[in-house]
Amino acid sequence: MGVDGQRVSKLDRALLGGAPQRVGRFEYRYDTDQWSWSDTVARIHGYEPGQVTPTTDLVLHHKHPEDLAQVRALLAQTAAPFSGRHRIVTTGGEVRNVVVVGDAVTDQDGRIVATRGFYIDVTEGFSNDVQQTVSEELEMIVAHREVIDLAKGMLMVIYRITAEAAFGILRWRSQELNIKVFTIAERLVANLPELLDIDPAATKPIDQYLMNLGSDE
Repeated sequence: MGVDGQRVSKLDRALLGGAPQRVGRFEYRYDTDQWSWSDTVARIHGYEPGQVTPTTDLVLHHKHPEDLAQVRALLAQTAAPFSGRHRIVTTGGEVRNVVVVGDAVTDQDGRIVATRGFYIDVTEGFSNDVQQTVSEELEMIVAHREVIDLAKGMLMVIYRITAEAAFGILRWRSQELNIKVFTIAERLVANLPELLDIDPAATKPIDQYLMNLGSDE
């Protein structure tokens, strides 16, 4: 199953502009233990497009023995964006260096069901421009998650609800307005402070708690 038809990102453009066979996308679903990869990722491993169906065993089989533990740790990192560099061994026995960047995929209920990202074949060299773009892409993923977490925290305090309930509110408005959860969270974080008229006296208990924090330890 291929994933080449997905929207081209800034990182894709930076890489594809100079070396069209160096980057490809992948997705791994935890709930079904199924993989999909683009034609480029298949070629990086030494296969022709459609020659094999990727599986967990197949993917791990191609990892360099010295890097296998590192890759297993990346696969287990389901809840956060990740990036890592390791070696793979192709069907022809060639050792290639790759960078893998991924992020969690959630379903409509907010459960993490998959990891989606891209492989970058850096065997022939990794330019500073491409390295900077990879860093910027990962930073953007992390920044989006931080904004969503901040919006959830605001709703949790205001409504005295759990993190799951707060995310449910964001997801509900996202579905109602047909815009991304990140956009909802970004607007909430930007505008909520101006909407709240907090009496300075209401912050006194918090002030006192912060000042006395640790004094009873």
